[in-house]
Amino acid sequence: MTRKTVRIAMNGVTGRMGYRQHLVRSLLALREQGGLGLGDAEGTVLWPEPVLVGRREHALREIAERHGLDAEANISTDLDAVLADPTIDIYFDAQVTSAREEALTRAIAAGKHIYTEKPSATGLAGALELARLAQAAGIKHGVVQDKLFLPGLLKLKRLIDGGFFGKILSVRGEFGYWVFEGDWQSAQRPSWNYRSEDGGGIVVDMFPHWEYVLHELFGRVRSVQALATTHVPQRWDEQNKPYDATADDAAYGIFELDGGAIAQINSSWTVRVNRDELVEFQVDGTEGSAVAGLRNCRVQHRGSTPKPVWNPDLPVTQSFRDQWQEVPDNQEFDNGFKAQWELFLKHVYADAPYHWDLHAGARGVQLAELGLKSSAEGRRIEVPEIVQ
Repeated sequence: MTRKTVRIAMNGVTGRMGYRQHLVRSLLALREQGGLGLGDAEGTVLWPEPVLVGRREHALREIAERHGLDAEANISTDLDAVLADPTIDIYFDAQVTSAREEALTRAIAAGKHIYTEKPSATGLAGALELARLAQAAGIKHGVVQDKLFLPGLLKLKRLIDGGFFGKILSVRGEFGYWVFEGDWQSAQRPSWNYRSEDGGGIVVDMFPHWEYVLHELFGRVRSVQALATTHVPQRWDEQNKPYDATADDAAYGIFELDGGAIAQINSSWTVRVNRDELVEFQVDGTEGSAVAGLRNCRVQHRGSTPKPVWNPDLPVTQSFRDQWQEVPDNQEFDNGFKAQWELFLKHVYADAPYHWDLHAGARGVQLAELGLKSSAEGRRIEVPEIVQ
């Protein structure tokens, strides 16, 4: 066995997503399992060595010490010095959206392979420029598209690949939960999420997710018609000070897909949950239907579909939920962020196939941009295909 140490600069690990999902649940989890085997003749095992990058040295040091990382060698507040370090192969970015594009540009110029949270940039022009720069530099690059690796959506893909639905007619998605305003209970999300000047907004955050979910499972998005709004105009920040919420906190979208299916997805941080999971997609087809969430997936086939009759004069005597069948796991499901990290690392070090790159990330930025334009202009907008 040959162990290869892979030093990865991780910018933004003091944030919730960067810390919990990418550092702890992904790279440190890979170390706990003994590294990542490449399956080659030499028996190469990749050993991730996170280098924590950020502005607050004390926070980085505390994280490093908590997880047994060498704080002297593996933390830095100097991004330029980190990018100039020839022992670092990969730059990962989970910063606030407004800071990401510049940092990625610098990392590409330094010749580092790129892996980044989405959106990759604040606008389509910037996202496409990042893809162009990366391609010209000859580096490997990837954008986080974690929801494709959720157990519920993997089960849904299994149904699609097996022809369960027949012709898919529609997709209806519900995402969201109530994010406290911050006055009488602390908010579950940082305040910058609700300021458009800081890159906040639910369209910018969630439409890139919906783009890759729809694109990968059902077909390319051909048009978008969206209504974005700010239901809660004032919130309280981390210092318990009131501020104006200038970004949208809810969006209602209709997406026309290649093949003729129609998707309707509601995204909201101002909705109280009355569903089994925080996100659910109902897919209806000529041969059957399914409801998939983060982990679970239920189906109803054409042959077992009941025959409801509308009669408001009589009480409902049947449980509609009980008429659906649970899809079994049939496999072990790993953390979705870790699963994609494994694929990206194999792409970099074993040249394994990988298509969730900066071009794919640009499609998500494009859909968010056109969704906001649709909302502002009150019209349906065609989504041009991005050609590499």
